[in-house]
Amino acid sequence: MLNNLFNRLRGGIHPPDQKQMSAEQPITLMPFADRLILPLSQHIGTPAHPVVKVGDKVLGGQLLAEPDGHFSLPVHAPTSGVVIAFEDHRVPHPSNLTAPCLILAVDGDHLTLEQEGFDNFEQVSKQELLNKIRGCGIAGMGGAGFPTDAKLKPRSNKAIETLIINGMECEPYITADDRLMREHADDVVTGARILAYLLDYPKRCVIAVEDNKPEAVAMLRLAAAGSQVEVAEFPTKYPSGSEKQLIQLVTGKKLPTGKLPSDIGVMVQNITTTVGVYRAIIQGKPMGARVTTVTGKAIARPGNYKVLMGTPVAHLLKETGYDESKSSRLILGGPMMGFTITDAQVPIIKTSNCVLAPSLEEFPDPPVPQACIRCGKCAQVCPMQLLPQQLYWYARSRDQEKLQRYHLFDCIECGSCAYACTSNIPLVHYFRAAKGDIRTRQQQQQAAASAKLRHEKRVARKEALQAERDAKRKPRPKPDQAMDKNTEPGKIIASTTETIES
Repeated sequence: MLNNLFNRLRGGIHPPDQKQMSAEQPITLMPFADRLILPLSQHIGTPAHPVVKVGDKVLGGQLLAEPDGHFSLPVHAPTSGVVIAFEDHRVPHPSNLTAPCLILAVDGDHLTLEQEGFDNFEQVSKQELLNKIRGCGIAGMGGAGFPTDAKLKPRSNKAIETLIINGMECEPYITADDRLMREHADDVVTGARILAYLLDYPKRCVIAVEDNKPEAVAMLRLAAAGSQVEVAEFPTKYPSGSEKQLIQLVTGKKLPTGKLPSDIGVMVQNITTTVGVYRAIIQGKPMGARVTTVTGKAIARPGNYKVLMGTPVAHLLKETGYDESKSSRLILGGPMMGFTITDAQVPIIKTSNCVLAPSLEEFPDPPVPQACIRCGKCAQVCPMQLLPQQLYWYARSRDQEKLQRYHLFDCIECGSCAYACTSNIPLVHYFRAAKGDIRTRQQQQQAAASAKLRHEKRVARKEALQAERDAKRKPRPKPDQAMDKNTEPGKIIASTTETIES
């Protein structure tokens, strides 16, 4: 059994899953908004470079911005319309920052370009498939948005032995992947087979699903029958869907600090990303929409909706019957790892899997934090086996050396420690701030070291130039000065004569 005791996780929590509100609602097409806000960066890496200008009419699937470098992805028009602006706009981010965006006015005609895929992907070269995935703008859609084509070309020379398709979806409220697995199981399995082909057919290809999704498991097993794709159930526990924990669950291997999964022969891809790969390769469709869960007791019609990229959150709330008077806050993502947004005009992007509008009953105002009593519950539930209480004290005292010695950067910010804290301390906030401080300090040190190196090279160049100038200015000795003053001319002539005679 894959989920044997050896592979089970230490730590973790069992928060109320609250999935019943949206899990039984089939995927529904969200009505199109009048205006789409398309950030030029919806992924980790360099923002894309626009190839259209204000006033241009575009079709659905048309290229709007091309990649700018290796870690960059294109942006496509989700539907037809007119480009009306390029401007800085607030984007989905915990800091509520702004970023360059393309504004598209939807024309209502919904015209699209014809797209071509590959009928038999195994007859196509791997490089051509990777180019297609990149050209369609496929990014990791369950995490930070890492470009999928780059992830499929690992830097490690180690062969990938295990491909894991992450269908755990362990965070409360979110059911987008669950509905995808139920309604598009064939697409998931075909996408997994494409990924396996690109990785030279790993020894194992596993679709991992929590055991609270029996319908999804049944549909996937039916679709995977006769293939090399496994469908494995694991006990429901948060955060079993985190990459490090999932690798341990499936393989029994622990990912060392500072290493990538490919370094230990493992590759993890999200369910929605896998379906995106299928649609890019088989149908030729770029990433223009995604399934997003809209839920919470302040929503009249919770469910899973197919939403165009760039759709403002405010439009989703309007179409699903959002009651602001009942809502305690708006969260983009899940309640554990999502973040509060203060502006509902932020757009849906490739990594937006959930819009959560909980009621005051579900999410009351947080109680006032009390002093840490060192009960140790945070350490008991930490899936990374860290000591959150120690990290908390070092974060408060800004002891960066101790924070790194106690493996702060192994923290996956899952929120389990804060959930279990009897003193209601927002531990993850302290850890995020401490990580930011350390990164800032490291960047400053690197900048200072680079400046010092540049200065030393400049001084060396100036000294070398000055030495060269001094050498050119030094007068050449006259012929009679080159002769040793203590040597008589007759002796030199005699010595020369003796040399010739010999």
